[in-house]
Amino acid sequence: MSLGLLQNTLLPHFSATPLSISQSHNLLFTFPHNKNPTFTGRGSLILRAQISCNKSESIPLIKESMDLKKEVQELNRNLYEHIEPYATGFLEVSDLHTIYWEQSGNPSGHPVVFLHGGPGGGTSPSNRRFFDPEFYRIILFDQRGAGKSTPHACLEDNTTWDLIKDIEKLREHLQIPEWQVFGGSWGSTLALAYSQSHPEKVTGIVLRGIFLLRKKEIDWFYEGGAAAIYPDAWEPFRDLIPENERDCFVNAYHKRLNSPDINTQYAAARAWTKWEMMTAHLLPNEETIKRGDNDAFSLAFARIENHYFVNKGFFSTDSYLLDNIHKIKHINTVIVQGRYDCCCPMMSAWDLHKAWPEAEFKVVSDAGHSANEPGIAAELVAANEKLKNIIKTR
Repeated sequence: MSLGLLQNTLLPHFSATPLSISQSHNLLFTFPHNKNPTFTGRGSLILRAQISCNKSESIPLIKESMDLKKEVQELNRNLYEHIEPYATGFLEVSDLHTIYWEQSGNPSGHPVVFLHGGPGGGTSPSNRRFFDPEFYRIILFDQRGAGKSTPHACLEDNTTWDLIKDIEKLREHLQIPEWQVFGGSWGSTLALAYSQSHPEKVTGIVLRGIFLLRKKEIDWFYEGGAAAIYPDAWEPFRDLIPENERDCFVNAYHKRLNSPDINTQYAAARAWTKWEMMTAHLLPNEETIKRGDNDAFSLAFARIENHYFVNKGFFSTDSYLLDNIHKIKHINTVIVQGRYDCCCPMMSAWDLHKAWPEAEFKVVSDAGHSANEPGIAAELVAANEKLKNIIKTR
């Protein structure tokens, strides 16, 4: 039995009396006078322990356990109030691309960079609400071709490795020595890739809706797997493609999203985006679904996503991110995953958890994919609070 488990077992039955040990790594607990208390519950554990009286080596085990429970209970799990940026700007990251960035929260606080999903999804004001604005210096930016970045929906010079370079250029531009990294969905992909490329610049990581950009994940969502759960949402996505091209929907959409006819692009973009937006929540969210009607948003979202998927994320192998986990195992990390995530099914989060048991793994039992679902939002806020407390104690 571990020391932590022993503390939790004793907690309901004994007062906060300091316990003593002769060897911190080899503990033996018995009770005086051969009294053997019985603990009832799951498993009906019977524990024999003796408390010695060596005051010089006493450790307040029960008190520590109580303090730990109190700390967990006191973690804020509510989204913070809406705030506005105190600085915004555009950074030229290449001869072609310029990215939009903004800062909010505490200018002297601990920096955290938010990596949005898609790719191609862009940022939104609500993204700032996961972070304590009094503690964090919150940096949001739109990745190449997305949101306010220019050129809009551009695929040229737009790869995972270009985005990693952009993140570094932004960090240097803002004169930030190191920062916390936060990313969900495709943002989790990029967060892993960036952190593995620059682990010395990362103080902590929060990941949500894990996407490792493997073939089986793409096939699940775009080649008919998720259709078993959302057949009503799948059929409009499927029906845009003639039957003779349905052997690979990603390739069929690639053809249309890069058509010389802008109306063909828009039609494909709307169908692609609607499919994802209709499956992003455990319970349908009309506001999210309506984003698929916005041609400007849909074009960037669908074209850039499809571009990355056709090119397998620009990774050298299908298991690239898992193969390089050893580079970041030392970084404090929290993984948050919705149990019923249809866009990025839990198999990927589970594979990441097995490869990275050092990271805290939180499964939200009543949630799908979206960061805006109540249970996921609560865990994301709590994850940032945990990392905040770690930073405070340094």
